[in-house]
Amino acid sequence: MRGTFGLDQFRPGQEEVIRSIVDGRDTVAVMPTGAGKSLCYQLPALHLPGITVVVSPLISLMKDQVDKLVALGVKARQVNSALGAADLNDALDAIRTGQVEFVFATPERLADPAFIDELAKHKIDLFVVDEAHCVSEWGHDFRPAFLELKKAIAAVGSPPVLALTATATESVYDDIERQLGLRKPRVFNLGIFRPNLHFEVRHSANDIAKQQNLVSIIRASSGSGIVYCSTVKRCEEVAGVLEAEGIKASRYHGRLAAGRRRDAQDRFMADDLTAIVATNAFGMGIDKPSIRFVVHYDMPGSLEAYYQEAGRAGRDEEPANCVLLYRLEDQRPHKYFIGGKSEHRRQAERDKLERMAAYAQSAMCRWKLLLEYFNEADGFERCGDCDNCRNPPEERIAPPVASDVVAAVRE
Repeated sequence: MRGTFGLDQFRPGQEEVIRSIVDGRDTVAVMPTGAGKSLCYQLPALHLPGITVVVSPLISLMKDQVDKLVALGVKARQVNSALGAADLNDALDAIRTGQVEFVFATPERLADPAFIDELAKHKIDLFVVDEAHCVSEWGHDFRPAFLELKKAIAAVGSPPVLALTATATESVYDDIERQLGLRKPRVFNLGIFRPNLHFEVRHSANDIAKQQNLVSIIRASSGSGIVYCSTVKRCEEVAGVLEAEGIKASRYHGRLAAGRRRDAQDRFMADDLTAIVATNAFGMGIDKPSIRFVVHYDMPGSLEAYYQEAGRAGRDEEPANCVLLYRLEDQRPHKYFIGGKSEHRRQAERDKLERMAAYAQSAMCRWKLLLEYFNEADGFERCGDCDNCRNPPEERIAPPVASDVVAAVRE
């Protein structure tokens, strides 16, 4: 731990998870972003005799983790669709000759029989599923390819499995255990509460007000951060607004060429940007502890998605702002997409959207609302730091409601 990672002590929960892995037990760890999930598999894997396979849902996450390990002198390779032919062959040769300690791959790659056959020729000491909530259709980022992982685990010799996630409701946890075929797993839930995160909702009457709110938040910030938008079109619009305001900003979304996405990520990591405007394709597993703000320009479809994305702020445990810019109309795109799903999915998605909207409109402590959603609110009353705690709604000058305006007009 000291020699490779330069660390003197564990963060809360890390040691227990690591000991479970070293004992050869299937393990589920629900750990908040910034709790040090990566060390939970990286450290034991260096003690175990064989190759550790890490399944990551996003290529940006893989690149970040592999770069970090290689810089520490650890033999790590990634296998994904973003690699050119030469780099891919180089990675496969390293695996073939056993010159790797870590193999990072997308779930789609692990559905490839030829790739699985190659891995199966070697001793796989640990199979890690990062962002494991993606295995559940009740999670906020379901990926069908994750459903093939149970077969892949069996095909490489059924090694111990570590499933990692920052958020899991009861139904998501049940899916993780069943869909991955876990064997009497040890479960460690460190909770989601992070006192350094200041949650706030700013109600905006229209897009101009949203843009003004966003600019003021960024200008008041002491560092860099992420602005999440729901669509590629909105990403481009918002990035354009920030650039016109003289703010150093770039965009990150799936329609950009791979080279431009890499450049934006590298600039963000190097503190060469004040804001990166992105769809939710950006941020999962990004190892930048000093993100000072995460602003949601558009409302996500669930509290799981919101907490997962907002939680990328303040991983250095220093104060950070998590702000939702809210308009009632923000629910419309979600309702449209929900309408196209099968019936049992529609009701579940509607319920999630209603809980998200209730969070945005509530006068309660924001942290208490989040903790209640994840069944962790026992004994918790208020954080004392969110917008509703610092400036209770009943003490604000409330704008007239529609019925008051109508009555005034009639009079």
